[in-house]
This record gives sequence, C-alpha cells and structure tokens, in this order.
Amino acid sequence: MRTYEQDAKTLELPWPFTGRADELELVRGALTAGRPGIVVTGPAGHGKTRLITEALRGTDHVRVTGTPEARDLPLAAFAHLLPDTVSLHRALRMLSGVRVLVVDDAQWLDETSAALVHQLAVHGRTRLVVAAADGAPAPGAVSRLWTGELLPRLALDPLPREDTARLLAGAGLEPLTVRRLHQACRGDLRLLRDLVTALAGSGRLSPVPGTGERAWRGPLPVTPAVRERLSAALERSGPGERDTLERLAFAEPLPLPLDALDPDVLDGLETDGLIHVDDEGTVTLAHPLHGAALRATTGRLRARRLARAADAHGPALAAEQRLLTRRMEQLDVRPVPTPVGEWLLAEGAPLPAGYAEVRARFARLRGELREAAAWAREGLRATPADPGCRTELGLAEGTVGEAAEPDGVHALYGAVRRGEPERAVGRLPAGSVFARHADALARGDGAALDGAAEDLAERGFVLYAAEAHAQAVRAHRDPRAARLSRTRAVALARRCQGARTPALTGLVLGELTARQRQIVALAAAGLSNREIARQLTLSVRTVGNHLYSAYTRLGTGDRGELPWLVDGPERETA
Repeated sequence: MRTYEQDAKTLELPWPFTGRADELELVRGALTAGRPGIVVTGPAGHGKTRLITEALRGTDHVRVTGTPEARDLPLAAFAHLLPDTVSLHRALRMLSGVRVLVVDDAQWLDETSAALVHQLAVHGRTRLVVAAADGAPAPGAVSRLWTGELLPRLALDPLPREDTARLLAGAGLEPLTVRRLHQACRGDLRLLRDLVTALAGSGRLSPVPGTGERAWRGPLPVTPAVRERLSAALERSGPGERDTLERLAFAEPLPLPLDALDPDVLDGLETDGLIHVDDEGTVTLAHPLHGAALRATTGRLRARRLARAADAHGPALAAEQRLLTRRMEQLDVRPVPTPVGEWLLAEGAPLPAGYAEVRARFARLRGELREAAAWAREGLRATPADPGCRTELGLAEGTVGEAAEPDGVHALYGAVRRGEPERAVGRLPAGSVFARHADALARGDGAALDGAAEDLAERGFVLYAAEAHAQAVRAHRDPRAARLSRTRAVALARRCQGARTPALTGLVLGELTARQRQIVALAAAGLSNREIARQLTLSVRTVGNHLYSAYTRLGTGDRGELPWLVDGPERETA
C-alpha cells in the first residue's frame, strides 16, 4: 500500500498562506453586503494580519495600524488619512465614505482613534475589519466593538500541526523536527519563522540518511525572538521565582513534587500562567519554549548543579512505552502525554529500539505515516539491525506488505481497508469499531460506514476513518450524502501526511469542478500553464485561476504533488 511522497525543497520566503479555510470564509463573508465587518483576536504572531490580508486580496480598502509609541498621540493611527488638526466629529464625516477600513493592532490605538473606530461601527456605513492581539489591554472603545455586539468576533486558534507541516513543506525538515517546532512555538508564526531561519543558518540541521530531509536535535537556538518571549514571561518574576523556574527547566522532562518547592513562589508563578500543577501534585513549566530557553541561557556551573542524572528518565520512559502498548491493545490511539520520549529525541539522545518501535506503530495507526517512519529511523540509529524498527519503517513507507503487520487484528482489518470485508467479517473482535466497519462495508450501508468512520476518528484512527468515509461515498445512493462523506474523507485524509491508499484513490478529485479536474490532470502530466491554455483554448490567467482554486480544495500549493492526487488504482500497491 503506497504510503506517502515527500519533496524537500529550499524554503521560500515569504511563506504562502496556509490552512485557515474556514476562518478565511468567515472574514470574507463579514464583508458582504449588509454585514458590518468583523474583529479578529488572538495572541501576537498567530497570523491575524496575514489572514485579513488574504481575505481582502484584490479589494479596495484603507488600512490603519496602532503602535505602542504613538498610543498617547490623538488620532495618530489615522495621520495619513486626516489633516493635522481635526475634531473627532469631522474625522468621522471625512472617513464615512470609506467602504472597508482595516484596523491592525487595535490594542495600541490611542483613545481618540479608538473612539473614531467605535463611532464608524455605530454609524454602520463603513465595514470594519479589526485585528487586536491578546495580552495587551485594548482601549474600552475597541473592546466594546465585540462585547457590545457591534461586530462579530473571530478568536483565532493556533495553526494546527498538519497546517504547520504544510507551511514548512519547502524547508526539507523531517516530521519530528516539524512537531518539535510546532510545540515550541504554539501557533506563533513569527517565532516559527525566526527559529527556522536560525536553524538553517547555524548548521544545527543534520541530514537524515536516505530521506533528503534534515533534523534538528540538541539545544534551542537563543534568537532575539526567543529572548524577547522569555523576557516577557519573566519580567515580573523575582530572584526566588527565577530560581524555581530554572529548577523546573532542568528537571524536564520529569515534573517536580509540590513539597520540593516554595508554595508562596508557586502561587505567584501559577497566577502568572508560568507553571502547571496537575491533580497528582506535581509541577511543570506551562510553556514548552520556556524550559529549553532557560536551559540555553543558564550559566554552565549552575546548569551542572541543576542537571538530573543521565539515567533518571529510564523508569518514566518504560512507563510511556507500556501506556502506548496498552492503548493500542484497547484499539484506542488518541494522543497521550509522552514527554520523556520527546525530550530524549529533542536532546539527540539514543532512543531504545523497543520504545522507538512502539512509538512508530502508534503513529502509523494514527495515520501519521511520516512521523512513524521517523520514529523507526530513530530506533535504527542506535540499533541498526533491530527487526521491529525495520518492520515499522517498511510498513510506514509501504515497502513491505501487510503480512508483516505485527498485530493480528490490524493485519486482518487490512482486508476491510482494501474493500474485501468478506475476509474479515466474524473474525474481528466482537463489538469493536473494526468489526462494525467490516459489517457496514459488507452490507453496503453508507450511513453505517459514516458512523464507523466517526467512531474510528474518535479513537484516533484518522486514516482508517478517512477510508471508511471514502467507502461510504460509493455506498450512498443519495448524492448529497455522498458529497458529505467525500468532504469528511478529504478533510481527514489531509491530516494523514500524504497517505495514498486504495480506498482514497481519486477521492480528492471529486472536490473539483469538471474544468478544474481537466486542468489539474494536464498539470499533473507536466504541462505548463501556457501549454494548458493553448490546448484548451483558454487564457493563461484563467488556467492559473482554476489551478489556484483547485490547490485550495486539494489542500496543496505544490504542483509536484498533483501526480499523486490524480493517480489511478494502477499506481497503488496492495
């Protein structure tokens, strides 16, 4: 079964707009006739400005920006649009003819500018798109835009990990490095860009043999952006609090017990959101970036005093391995905390082959095929001949068949995934989601297949869920139900790191119009936009527009991926 295709290229800047399809439609919809606009909020660096810029591309609008330096100057943000001396009332009249006004960094507006924006919203003749960052108190006139329900509010969540991976696809980074970057940055795209640039320029990226990719292992590069975020987190902490944070940083990946730390200090750190206290009475740092940054900026002598013994993590690593194994036996691969294995990986320490094999299998069953291959390679790095890691690498890469599957239940379930339920009905665990999937497929029951897919996704089997929805497409007699199943299958398949299996073959093309399918097929065959235009008697611009729309629906911006998206069954292996 074909698993994934990778393409390592040079990272190009600026980064393309990636993901956020639902949010993009919300912002665009807020600018249609009769709508007042929208407020977009979220932490700094989460992409609010980039989202708004993409939503307004090609439209006529005016932009103003608040700045901390000009927060005490009346109407400073509007200085380029208004005379030097102007009253609020006159400013309102002068700007009432603006159809769309973008207000960026609204939390930094001076009070008069904030009042002007609020009045424009009240009068309703100007559509407003307002971006405000969390963490800094916004003027009351700005916050009342959404608390007073003048404008709808979109709270922007961090970019999901799969979209972060797509954003970094051109950087040639292996998937475990992408995971580490995503966790460290927590949606801060400016910090992400800063770290990727620093890693690429510092020689800290090591080639991964046989992949064309590069991996980051070892300390965090202390860039200006890292120092800025660490300083912002620590600016209110005194010497005792800094000492506690450093102790927690050097205890990682293990927590410290509450009774080992000063409770008064812990109260202040918890109030500031810098630590997390769990139900078992242990303490960890709240943000993954802080531990790495503190270790990287602590003096050598103090670091030696605070560092744990090299073998202190052994029992906790074994406990993680047992937990992952037990969850797989329970047919449940929802994410579980595995801080020890991920910390050892980040540090570049050798991973025991047994742990790496289990991590690879867990990732593969979740549909994270590239990560599964990467975990298996980590085990082989320390133990090159380990048979378990070799098997997992082959299964993730599709170079060995399902007969090599170490778990009999999943080997048997492979027949259901291939569309041969008769080989598995009655032989899978009674009442299990696998058994329900097999029964629904054997009966050709589209609704039951969708139900099985939802249960599979709930248990973390994202690839299996995508395949079940894809099978439902062919089983449904109602075209509307088939379209809904296809949409769900495509959304799940996009989270599976390029998975290509028989059940998913040709699925994504169902999302396109007939003309888009025609143009995509020609582009996949290697024709340029000009050659396609000549063959179909279209303008080059029309071809480009069709391809852009197709890329959006297919979840890719890479022309090189198109051949795999249009492959027929003859290109797949069993």
